[in-house]
Amino acid sequence: MMQRPQVLVTGGSARVGGAISRRFADAGWHVVVHTREYDPENQAFADSLPSAEVVACDLADGNAACAMIEALSGRLADWRVMINSASIFEYDDAKAIDPAIARHAMQINAITPALMAQTYLANANSSSGRKVIQITDMKLKNPNPDFFSYTMSKHALDATIAMLSEAATLPGNDIYGLAPGAILASHDQSEEETDISHRLNLLKRKTGADEVADAAYFLAQGHLGSGQTLFVDSGQHLLSQSRDVIYLARERASG
Repeated sequence: MMQRPQVLVTGGSARVGGAISRRFADAGWHVVVHTREYDPENQAFADSLPSAEVVACDLADGNAACAMIEALSGRLADWRVMINSASIFEYDDAKAIDPAIARHAMQINAITPALMAQTYLANANSSSGRKVIQITDMKLKNPNPDFFSYTMSKHALDATIAMLSEAATLPGNDIYGLAPGAILASHDQSEEETDISHRLNLLKRKTGADEVADAAYFLAQGHLGSGQTLFVDSGQHLLSQSRDVIYLARERASG
């Protein structure tokens, strides 16, 4: 393991996080797969990768998350990348924000990732600098009233990218954003609704989780200037959509 570069992927055992973990593992990296709690499925996923381990931490607890980063920094010899992929996606809207959902979303989707990034940049050992990749959302450019607290939290996470970049003055320390569009089925979407919603973009095509994973791996190489964000959404962020695509697709499927 110590001969491989290391990467931490939060929420790294499922959905987009799982695709990112597999992309790095297939490229020869040791992947630290973060999950909220240990279970056999998370361990089985890590065991399916060439070199991986599981760490568990509830990101609702910012202090525990920072302690996890400090512990990893003490034993990972070449920890080059941290990817904040884990997030919660709970419904409220612009007419009725839910304070509990808002607090939960802001903590897990923005505050804890910022604390983890700061702790990582201050403590991790790396042979070639440190890279932080914040997984945001195409809603940064194409917002709508649905999932209000989630969208607000992703805007907050986006704001950390420029500020952390200004503070990360050591050579090789870079902070990036990666903004996916509709990638996988969400909530209670049917297969038909999912197929419709994933094509509501400029190219009218499905964007794959593998494309997001490839973009994350590209950013990990440090080929872009710190502070930049890549959108991987087949042009969805260039549109104006009045509702989340979950509901736009549902309207089309029922009508």
